[in-house]
Amino acid sequence: MMELLERAVRERLLRPLDLQFARMIAPDDCPLFDLFRNSQRLMEIKAQDVTQEQHHRVGAARALLQLTAAYLSAETGAGHICLPITGLQPQHLFDGRQSDLAQALWKAAGEPSTQQWRETLQDSFSVSDGSQPTPLVLQHDRLYLQRMWQNEGDVARFIVNGNANNERVDEILLQNILEQLFGTNGDEVDWQKVAAAATLTRRISIISGGPGTGKTTTVAKLLTALVRLNGEQRVRIQLVAPTGKAAVRLTESLGKAWQQLALNESEHKLFPNQAFTLHSLLGVQPNRQRLRYHSGNPLNLDVLVVDEASMVDLPMMAKLIAALPTHARVIFLGDRDQLASVEAGAVFGDICRFVESGYSVFRAEQLARVTGYPLEQLNNPHDMSKRKTLTTGLTEVSDGLCLLRKSYRFDKKSGIGQLAQAVNAGAYLEALSVLNGNYTDVERFVLANMIDYQQLLQVSVAGYQPYLKLVAQGADAAEILTAFNHYQLLCALRAGSFGVKGLNPLIEQVLQRNGLIQRTQGLSGRWYAGRPVMIERNDSALGLSNGDVGIALYDAHGHLRVHFQLPNGTIKSVQPNRLPSHGTAYAMTIHKSQGSEFEHTALVLPDYFSPIITRELLYTGITRARQQLTLYTSDSVLSRAINTPTLRHSGLVDRLCLATLAKPNSAIPLDVVSA
Repeated sequence: MMELLERAVRERLLRPLDLQFARMIAPDDCPLFDLFRNSQRLMEIKAQDVTQEQHHRVGAARALLQLTAAYLSAETGAGHICLPITGLQPQHLFDGRQSDLAQALWKAAGEPSTQQWRETLQDSFSVSDGSQPTPLVLQHDRLYLQRMWQNEGDVARFIVNGNANNERVDEILLQNILEQLFGTNGDEVDWQKVAAAATLTRRISIISGGPGTGKTTTVAKLLTALVRLNGEQRVRIQLVAPTGKAAVRLTESLGKAWQQLALNESEHKLFPNQAFTLHSLLGVQPNRQRLRYHSGNPLNLDVLVVDEASMVDLPMMAKLIAALPTHARVIFLGDRDQLASVEAGAVFGDICRFVESGYSVFRAEQLARVTGYPLEQLNNPHDMSKRKTLTTGLTEVSDGLCLLRKSYRFDKKSGIGQLAQAVNAGAYLEALSVLNGNYTDVERFVLANMIDYQQLLQVSVAGYQPYLKLVAQGADAAEILTAFNHYQLLCALRAGSFGVKGLNPLIEQVLQRNGLIQRTQGLSGRWYAGRPVMIERNDSALGLSNGDVGIALYDAHGHLRVHFQLPNGTIKSVQPNRLPSHGTAYAMTIHKSQGSEFEHTALVLPDYFSPIITRELLYTGITRARQQLTLYTSDSVLSRAINTPTLRHSGLVDRLCLATLAKPNSAIPLDVVSA
């Protein structure tokens, strides 16, 4: 088995870490007595005059455990929370790649049935149902790493139990305040107003909405309402986002939203003027695993707003909720249809699935009283086409959710909005109709040959020319950074001629030929005035985060320094040799662009399909564009991308159901756990 797993590592189907984990769980030199609870019986069978098939089955037990451990480690690295053992078949190994190796591994493990796989895991001393401190946990036919199982349970309990001690709200006062801030929108439901009402009457709330639906405006108004509800009692509010770029956007957009509200001077002073990254909020310390803030040292806040919550992975979410004081109110903002976190899990998306259950009657009545909208309109499930995915009655979670459905940026005349809607719905023909239509804000090109490819480079050079002219004119760093964000080339892949690593050096070459940048020969030529760089690793000492983008500019002394805009709006400059891991950022991946928006987005898909290119990836790339989108893709790649939704194995939905069932007086039907 180990030889086959080593081959999988050489072929880059597994990581060296996965192989090492398999060796730790089931080393070759370890007796079966130390691996399996029933090893005495197995050894007795082996010692007797038994068939070759029985001998093979005994020897395959260790191999099966090794394969399982390696594959679970690999799946966790790929973003999955758990490994469903019902899917442990050769056709599923390595996503169907290298079928011959997958078949060889399966044979080495004894060609087990799902039942045999389950029994072998249950016999292992390394596996428990969670009641013992074992490296692996098997629950409901899902196999977890211990820490992932613990994190998932912590999040489920927090979401379900967090609203157990909701404070009473003066509904008449709240109704009057919401009327002042939102007004009356006639017969049409103002879902921003509903979201504010839902948030102000719950301790934990989740607001999901696509681009332009007004998430930031909603938060600005609901925080204003919260301050007014509390009167003279001061409320400590904290704003946070997963990346530095997203924190900058949150700071700017909320600042503008508050300026448009009729706030007095004392109210203005109560609102924070800066958003932090999650890492800086929790106090990540260099070379230390332990955070500054945790369950034993909670954060000093009353209200926490988490923007771009879809980017928060499961381990980070667990750390965040552990650091919250028991009385804190938490507001999660995001787009449930965007890409899941780069690391493990799709926490925000899993929780938002419960929006399909609609509000409970009690909750709908409460929101109707506060907002003035009829009960029937509020209690309609948000998406009847998906209603079947969850059993009705799961209102313990759904009562804290609100979906913003009206886009104030993209209307029916917007090709960007129509394309995003079609992609999100998995409607390829509708998406093609948009791209072939008469929309002025969307263009599509096919990169069929080298001439098309060169045209892509020339268009990118034209897109970056305005900010580079400002660099040549000696404009200030803030103006240059703002200008750089007007155009951005996004890629689905990192490697290859259609990826970040292939396009960035070619764009630099064309910029050099056009006299827009001045590079020198040798290693020092990497740095030049105007070079955009993206940070690839958090550096708390410098105050820089993964995903931050800076521009290299000469200072007053003629020294080249890289300038970054911090969340509070100030500019920080750093010597190039002090930067953590970084790369040129004319082209960036769609993953890295999350939390950002650009006036003009150019989105490049390769001329071949890759499993990385999913519906959510395409949707996220499209919705980075505010005014103009240029899409480079063929029909075949576009079709497969739209018809390939992202799949993240997780047990969070079921564990939210189980946590709800565990609450006193729960009326959830027992069959919900299998939903």
